[in-house]
Amino acid sequence: MDSVPVVAITGQVPRAMMGRDAFQETDIIGITQPITKHSRLVEDAEEIAEAVHEAFAVAQEGRPGPVLLDVPKDVQNQKAAWTGAGAHPAGPATNSAGSPLAQAALLKEAAGMIAAAERPLIMAGHGIVLARAYDELRALAEHTGIPVITTLLGISAFPESHPLHLGMPGMHGEVHVNCAIQQADLIIGIGLRFDDRVTGNLAGFARGAKVIHIELDPTEIGKNVPVTIGLVGDAGVLLRELLTQVRPRECDRWQAEIAGQVRPKVESFRGGLTPEGILGAIDEATGGRCTIVSDVGQHQMWVAKLFPYQRPNTHITSGGLGTMGFAVPAAMGVAMARPDEPVWAISGDGGFQMNLQEIATMVQERIPVKMAIFNNGYLGMVRQWQQFFHGRRYSATPIWSPDYVRLAEAYGIAGRRVECGGDVEEAVREALDRPGPALVEFMIEQELNVFPMIPPGASLSEPIEAEPAPLVPT
Repeated sequence: MDSVPVVAITGQVPRAMMGRDAFQETDIIGITQPITKHSRLVEDAEEIAEAVHEAFAVAQEGRPGPVLLDVPKDVQNQKAAWTGAGAHPAGPATNSAGSPLAQAALLKEAAGMIAAAERPLIMAGHGIVLARAYDELRALAEHTGIPVITTLLGISAFPESHPLHLGMPGMHGEVHVNCAIQQADLIIGIGLRFDDRVTGNLAGFARGAKVIHIELDPTEIGKNVPVTIGLVGDAGVLLRELLTQVRPRECDRWQAEIAGQVRPKVESFRGGLTPEGILGAIDEATGGRCTIVSDVGQHQMWVAKLFPYQRPNTHITSGGLGTMGFAVPAAMGVAMARPDEPVWAISGDGGFQMNLQEIATMVQERIPVKMAIFNNGYLGMVRQWQQFFHGRRYSATPIWSPDYVRLAEAYGIAGRRVECGGDVEEAVREALDRPGPALVEFMIEQELNVFPMIPPGASLSEPIEAEPAPLVPT
């Protein structure tokens, strides 16, 4: 769902034992077929070279995705001659739409719609990041004056300091962003799926807007939201072609209308130790030159909404499946790929405990990830739902945590607990100054909530913006 081109190579029992319920036998192909782009059982060593080349090609071509190769133990022990033959990995995705004439006609029609729109919006998703079409996105926005919204996985595709950047849409998007969607007469969706966390109730989504959908995966066009024009292909290629057709224009009145709907942030921050203060300290200490890898939960929304991303592809998180435990192992991979800048893994106390054993690998391989735990003693997002929709009947959401400072010390890394806002900056800088991994536990307010929030089944026009009234016994 997040279009990650991972190649997994797994082991299998010997071929002669397959189908006999042998020790540790698992139908890995059957299990993974629904969740991979391609999976294959390698039945002979002679196939390995071709299978590996194919796996990397399939993982990267078109819309990226995971590929799995399952190799039985006896095949692993075989010998085969390397001939150098086999498919070669695919190059970057290109325009895969129909005939050039049909594509040109659609681009011309799209340009006409952009020229005629009074309240246009650009909704930029993960496809911009995958295509590295940052310059093309910015060029289209500046050429037309159209405001830009970035989805959760599209965050950092467009500089947040840019005057045309509005923010994140959807379930926890800002009110003025969701209002702009509902009032738009044209939405240009680029590299996104229009999933439920973005649209809210589909029947109430942008009812007055025409939709131009630019997407690499043709199965996504029209799947969730009806489209007026669907353009299939690489976002960068199509945006460059569209720019040749679109006339310069301005949207000053529309921009002013949206600006008039901006409201102060209404997060329920209390006391001096706040998510905003923690993220601000990380930004200041790194000069904005860091990559943030966030786990899943309330802190994921705070990271998405409060950190001022200015550089491309510096916000990494689990989107489509919302997998808790993602941040620490994912940050290790990011740190190995980006050794010249700090990488922060930001987790809640629940998500951190799901993969904390990876610290052993982090230490062993000397991977300098900086870990921040937002500890509120709860599975916070579920607790928030229980507070809002179940009368504060908290069930299975309060959680116990070990002493994370002593845990860090047991792994041989620096650990620190922060309990007041005045210590945040020092703790962040201290972690950054350490040459290897470091851990900082932030004891945030237990019942902080993420605002606004679109309730389940509601439209983007129906946000919850404040704490629900406490239940009064009758």
